[in-house]
Amino acid sequence: MALKKFAFNLLKKNNYARLGLIETHRGKINTPAFMPVGTQATVKACTIDDIKKTGSEIILGNTYHLMIRPGVDRIKNIGGLHEFMNCDLPILTDSGGFQVMSLSKLNKIDREKGAIFNSHVDGKKFFLSPEESIRIQLALNSDIIMIMDECPKKTDDYDKIKKSMSLSLYWAERSKKAFGTNPHKAIFGIIQGGLFKDLRIESLKRLIDIDFDGYAVGGLAVGETQLEMFSVLDYLKDELPSDKPHYLMGVGTPSDILGAVKRGIDMFDCVMPTRSGRTGLAFTWKGRINIRNKKYQNDNSPLDENCKNFNLNKYSKNYLNHLFNTNEILGSMILTLNNINFYQELMSEIRKNIKNNTFEEFHNKYINKL
Repeated sequence: MALKKFAFNLLKKNNYARLGLIETHRGKINTPAFMPVGTQATVKACTIDDIKKTGSEIILGNTYHLMIRPGVDRIKNIGGLHEFMNCDLPILTDSGGFQVMSLSKLNKIDREKGAIFNSHVDGKKFFLSPEESIRIQLALNSDIIMIMDECPKKTDDYDKIKKSMSLSLYWAERSKKAFGTNPHKAIFGIIQGGLFKDLRIESLKRLIDIDFDGYAVGGLAVGETQLEMFSVLDYLKDELPSDKPHYLMGVGTPSDILGAVKRGIDMFDCVMPTRSGRTGLAFTWKGRINIRNKKYQNDNSPLDENCKNFNLNKYSKNYLNHLFNTNEILGSMILTLNNINFYQELMSEIRKNIKNNTFEEFHNKYINKL
């Protein structure tokens, strides 16, 4: 039986906010969508079954981490990342470019050879070219593949950002060629250009000429303010193709997501709900809770009385405070699940309000609360 082709359908708009549906041969993804991050073939402190119960319809993996540990051949030999981690959801894999910048001891960026770097784990030397990044992602059998790009650190140096953008566009062409024809998969281009409007628009237009299945906004979540991030999205919102998914990489807080949806973004990923859960920070509809705080030692109310999933309300703040202050693993598991569940509840409410033409009111109610 032929595999289902990748497709995106725009169902409704409420100003710039978009309700859509991504179709893959592994399942459908309602957008706007949040993708839990499973960097090393696991969403930390959660089983795949629990991730699915939160309403998550796609997760994210990472080329950089998986090529280092356990190595791509070990995953390929079992049939791919889905079989390796027992996950039947669609998987998007990042190209590894951001991690090369942020984690590795970088030796050199070479226009032709790509990134030459030493592993942050054991110092072993690696070469990651656009072609190698795509080869690895195809070997992982990812459903949505990201091009290899250079993600520069935040800077006001226009010439430096322009040079980096030009390199990313060259690598985009090579990534698309290496991807070949895979109608049941998708490859997304990544818009670079820092905080500069002309560079962002130039990057997008040249990526459109290459023709990708979706377009991601990269180079953010690197230290800019929320206002600066929203400004970049404002530059792009009238230029992004309406018939393709729009993905904001590595973002963010619930407030970031609300503001980005308002500006036409369909897809998000971020480590925040899982990382925060492991450190004792919970997201709720009434705002954030630092469960380690002494004031919760005698608070026997639930973490979030509005949470209807997983019966998480049976755990009191008092008990959770105890778990975190004694470094019990269960505390991290409960808060991580709470946070991913909250993010998916948020996405569900966003979609409902776009459908009902009430997103602006919903946005205004929660943008400064969450």
